[in-house]
Amino acid sequence: MTEFTRRQIVTTGVVAATGLTAAIATGELTAASPKSTESSASTLGNRFTNKVILITGATSGIGKVTAKAFAQEGGKVFFCGRRANLGQQVESEIRDSGGEATYLQADVRNAEQVKAFVEGCVAKYGRLDVAFNNAGIDYPPDAIADTDIAAFDDLMNTNARGVFLGMKYEIPHLLKTKGAIINNASIGGHRAFPNIVGYGASKAAVIHMTKMAAQEYGKDIRVNVIAPGGVDTPMWERVQKDWGVTEEQLVSSYPMKRVAQPEEIAKAVIWLASGAASYVSGMRFDIDGGGLG
Repeated sequence: MTEFTRRQIVTTGVVAATGLTAAIATGELTAASPKSTESSASTLGNRFTNKVILITGATSGIGKVTAKAFAQEGGKVFFCGRRANLGQQVESEIRDSGGEATYLQADVRNAEQVKAFVEGCVAKYGRLDVAFNNAGIDYPPDAIADTDIAAFDDLMNTNARGVFLGMKYEIPHLLKTKGAIINNASIGGHRAFPNIVGYGASKAAVIHMTKMAAQEYGKDIRVNVIAPGGVDTPMWERVQKDWGVTEEQLVSSYPMKRVAQPEEIAKAVIWLASGAASYVSGMRFDIDGGGLG
């Protein structure tokens, strides 16, 4: 990568787009807020009592924190991920803290596994009220002509096809409960950044599918999408390494001058899933700390 490209990336905030998720959604924290802890993701404590929440990709990062937050709010959480050891660990942590959760290993790229995952949730808990299609991956940056085809296909299959499969099998159950879907995209899905063609294209597809689903099922299901910038997760650490930049450089273009914490993203997801957002559907929510989108 040339010095010009790296400097351009830092000044425009492009790297933040590959970090998946970002800053303030609810206005509860300010730019000077210290890093929060996982236990702070809960707010009221009972908004999802007797509700069933399905989450993809909840073995780490945003998915993990959001699963814990829903459980702290009284929800019964059914989640998947490819790494069984991490999934079982998250399940144990939620149960040890008094919450209800079940992990099932599944790969969102595989239609049969996604169908079994959704049906397993309903078999276990009897219903489905909220689906957070969160699973996603990234790859090291490259210009379009240098992008590996297999990497591009994997991004599309995981980030875009995975969300499509999730909604395909979730919607029949959510129609019965008049539930809600929240999909996880990125600011990179609606703002063009160099060197992330597969990531950006896959997240653009998520945004478009969300709007289509809201049009098709708006009478019975609320469907929204979050489009975050950078979040302090394992993916954020990989981004710094892959792009050869520091966190200080990455957040230099953020108006809030800091990276988001995953707890802040969880609060946004919980709000969108709650009755407080009862007339909100078909919307893209940029969570980028003040204006990267």
